[in-house]
Amino acid sequence: MPKGSPALTRAREEEIMGACQRLYQTMSFKDVTIKEIGAVTSFTRTSIYTYFQTKEEIFLALFAREYREWTAELDAIAAGQSADRQALAEELARSLEKRALMLRLLAVNLYDMEENSRPERLVAFKRAYGASVEALRAILEKAFPERSAPERQTLLLTILQFLHGVYPYAFATEKQKRAMEEAGTAYEEHTIYELVHAGLLWLFGL
Repeated sequence: MPKGSPALTRAREEEIMGACQRLYQTMSFKDVTIKEIGAVTSFTRTSIYTYFQTKEEIFLALFAREYREWTAELDAIAAGQSADRQALAEELARSLEKRALMLRLLAVNLYDMEENSRPERLVAFKRAYGASVEALRAILEKAFPERSAPERQTLLLTILQFLHGVYPYAFATEKQKRAMEEAGTAYEEHTIYELVHAGLLWLFGL
């Protein structure tokens, strides 16, 4: 168990997560290792294991933080929500534009992250994820009062599934672009905002 106060433990976990996030900006998920993380923090590899047993736990903690921050934005959107569905689509797209890390992690194999994490880490992640789902559900209930609960549930699930594919379309690698060109498949540049906004407008029937 980590020694020290809960505040100190949180600060040390945040340092480890921050190092992981910085590495992930230039490296792939498979190339980020505990050893690499230890090299850019004040921790040895052994001391990192005091807080996280696997690299997947670190990524899952980052993922949970992203969902908590998105939930806070969803709550703010709900607090000032009007009946204007076009404005809502724009606000939701803007909120996701800031969550590139969350969307990138959605595109990674979540099964591996969850399988290689302790149950308590997985539960913490599911709580953060679940809070964002409930916040989005509340927004849709207010935006579509004329639809039945099953219809709104279908809309919610469609949005959640749609988000899994946003990052790969917004951030193709140079290797992927060259392969598409050689395959004769056109690649169109789109931002996260453009993809999410267009998708939500279509889902909202606008």
